[in-house]
Amino acid sequence: MELITTHVNTDFDGLAAMVAAMLLYPGAVAAFPGAQEKNVREFIQSPAWLFDMKKPKDIDLSSVTRLIVVDTRDASRLGPFAELAGKPGIDIHVFDHHPPRNGDICGSFELVDEAGCMSTRMVELLAERGVDIPSPAATVLALGIYEETGFFTFPNIGPRDFLAMAKLMERGANLNVVNSFLGREPSPEQIDLLNELLQSSTEMIVGGFVIRLARASRDRYIPDAAMVAHKFRDITECDAMFILLRMEDRIHIIGRSNVPEVNASDILSHFGGGGHSYAASASLDAFSLEETEERLAARIRQTVHPGKTAADVMTSPVKSIADGISMSEARDVFTRYGFNVMPVLRDDRFSGVISRDVVELALRHGFGDHAVHEFATTDPSAASSETPMSEVEAMMVERNRKFIPVVDDCRIVGAITRTDLLRVLYEGLIRRTRMNGEPQVDHAAAPRNLSVLMREKFPGNVYSLLRLCGDTAAEMGFSAYLVGGSVRDLLRNERNLDLDIVVEGHGIRFAEALAAKTGARVRGHERFNTAAVVMPDGFKLDVATSRTEYYESPAVLPTVEASSIKRDLYRRDFTINTLAVKLNTPEFGALHDFFGGSRDIKDRTIRILHNLSFVEDPTRVLRAIRFAERFGFRIGKHTANLIRAAARMNLFDRLSGSRLHDELMLLFREARLANAVKALNSYGLLASIHPELKLSPSLVELFERLEKVCEWHRLLYRKERLDEGTICLIAMVSGMKTADAAAAITRLNVPPGKAAIIRAALGQGRIALNRLKDTEPRNIYYALRGFRLEALVFAMAKTQDEEQRKAISHYITELRETVPLLSGKELLAMGFPPGPLYQEILRSLLDARLRGLVKTRYDETQYVRSRFGDRIARA
Repeated sequence: MELITTHVNTDFDGLAAMVAAMLLYPGAVAAFPGAQEKNVREFIQSPAWLFDMKKPKDIDLSSVTRLIVVDTRDASRLGPFAELAGKPGIDIHVFDHHPPRNGDICGSFELVDEAGCMSTRMVELLAERGVDIPSPAATVLALGIYEETGFFTFPNIGPRDFLAMAKLMERGANLNVVNSFLGREPSPEQIDLLNELLQSSTEMIVGGFVIRLARASRDRYIPDAAMVAHKFRDITECDAMFILLRMEDRIHIIGRSNVPEVNASDILSHFGGGGHSYAASASLDAFSLEETEERLAARIRQTVHPGKTAADVMTSPVKSIADGISMSEARDVFTRYGFNVMPVLRDDRFSGVISRDVVELALRHGFGDHAVHEFATTDPSAASSETPMSEVEAMMVERNRKFIPVVDDCRIVGAITRTDLLRVLYEGLIRRTRMNGEPQVDHAAAPRNLSVLMREKFPGNVYSLLRLCGDTAAEMGFSAYLVGGSVRDLLRNERNLDLDIVVEGHGIRFAEALAAKTGARVRGHERFNTAAVVMPDGFKLDVATSRTEYYESPAVLPTVEASSIKRDLYRRDFTINTLAVKLNTPEFGALHDFFGGSRDIKDRTIRILHNLSFVEDPTRVLRAIRFAERFGFRIGKHTANLIRAAARMNLFDRLSGSRLHDELMLLFREARLANAVKALNSYGLLASIHPELKLSPSLVELFERLEKVCEWHRLLYRKERLDEGTICLIAMVSGMKTADAAAAITRLNVPPGKAAIIRAALGQGRIALNRLKDTEPRNIYYALRGFRLEALVFAMAKTQDEEQRKAISHYITELRETVPLLSGKELLAMGFPPGPLYQEILRSLLDARLRGLVKTRYDETQYVRSRFGDRIARA
């Protein structure tokens, strides 16, 4: 016999998992191991319950060959079926979602997923195995999900729960039944119990977290105490709560937590209980409530550690200044890196801090030749890596500090700024508002974990590879991050498999270690400490060492140095591209958003990171336009003003033609063409290519027609590739004088081959339109024969004559590839002697085909015999 069972005091999640197991094991018998919660008992006695569930006394334990355990791995919670868990010869299958504990049941098959809800995982499994869910089963599974997620209000819920519920709704889940058994108002005795708990509640602060304890006593058992605990949690404002209920001769402890640092399961395991980090319970023989509360408080103090330490928040590594350099040299360092405060080192040991303000003031007083150590603050407030953030906050607020160095053994290991502190405080604000259900706070920039989204959007092999990246980095003492466009597009709900990994450590060594585990090939670049990792299946990862960069002068390539992930992201172009996802376990999937990129994605805004960004690299202007067009975003007001300022400063004149050309090509390939050229003009960028390149209504109309023509050509799916970027350059200079057009092409440093195509296309396009006076196929063919595809497409967009446009379309799609079916070999077989006659025959055949006189090979053969048969006789 196959036996399905769950834990005693069965709740709806356990009941639903049993019903799902009955669908997975059609011949198995299901039996409760003991009592059920009150609402479950009432449900299985109602007309809505349609499944056969046995009692323990109905089961002959000696006949059980396979034990199927759901929603628990704890043998002590199996009642009379516990002896089967240790019996030799019993095949055990386990389905659970609770954290592991010593002594857990082990099975030949185990599905253990620490998801928030067992019912959700069972719905997923049924779908994976193609098992249909009938409506009654869908209703039971819905009860499990709604109860376990608190009607989708508990902090443990995720997208998987919503997707599972959607699947159940499709299968006919009855929400009226769900509401009738879960949506009940508390009874008078439950309200009385809640009031006593509120009156007795006390608050303790451990590690910066607010934890509430409450206790109550009743002579008899009150059902659904968990609902009372939920009501208590909803009313009180805290990070975690534990209520102690003495009922009859036992004490029941119910714990709920809103923060991962307060692990309810870990705390209550000391009392023989368990559950999840966010929800757990325990039941023990009656001590006095006061003594039990004291033991619980001591366990909490022992278990809960500070939420965040300086090491969790600090930026590392940190740029520093040697104490022996001059104040003039120090000003250059501050200018190069854009910092306001920097630590000072003496022989690589921390000796103080110095600010930009102090440096500037010293220079104003003529002390530029004096050493930094003469003006540095040598007794600054400092933290160690283990300092709780609550203490760091006190340092900053009480001592008015904007920069706290993090120092271990006299070595600078990191730094915390006011911005870092504000981010920690904001995370706490978001956590509390979510906990209290307050809708007024916008959570767009709230800390998030993207691991579920990554699993949904990335193929399984890619997701596993990213997991391996995190594990490999951790083994080497590094931190690895997924950065750039793939993270941006995750938040845009799109898949982007162009993956960039940034490593705080050594990128090439990391890439080599990853390759050793996967059999991949590595192409390293020592100068920049970057590498490309090519997997055996051809999939590629780009790996870089986290670095910062500075520009010696505007519009030149930057100088690069190793730095922290925060500084690495700061060197990027726009906030939407500054997002990073931590890959190391246990932080896998944690989103790092230092510059508000997620909010700008939500607001659909392109925003620059700092005011000199376009001065340092003017090509970012073209990228701003490209991203705005590609994603349908707008360029922020301040960013737009900075673009215009860059144009007024003629910064684009300092750009090399090649860089300008390359960015234009990317813009034309990704943006709507008319919008792109209008944006270039609105920001004064066309004039940077050539003073005579001006936007006119006719040029806008040309680009609008060109966009339609290029789209038409793409839909032909022809093998011949059309360089749309080159076509756009042709169109852009088409209205200019020949000399000015040539100068514009020279300014862009267009490669010689492409420049020749542009010049040829300009001339051929005009000639083509002049020749197209007759739209007969033969005349179209001879008018356009030999012209480049770029010239034809340009001419098709240039003309406003619909008949000419149709003629060119006809030539591109059909006439251009028109050739005779007969070849010289077949002419020889027909008896024609080799020589100039062959060319004459083939030209005549081509002309006949264009006129529609011949269509098949037979037609051509008859045509040749009738027109040239006498030549055979002569030969």
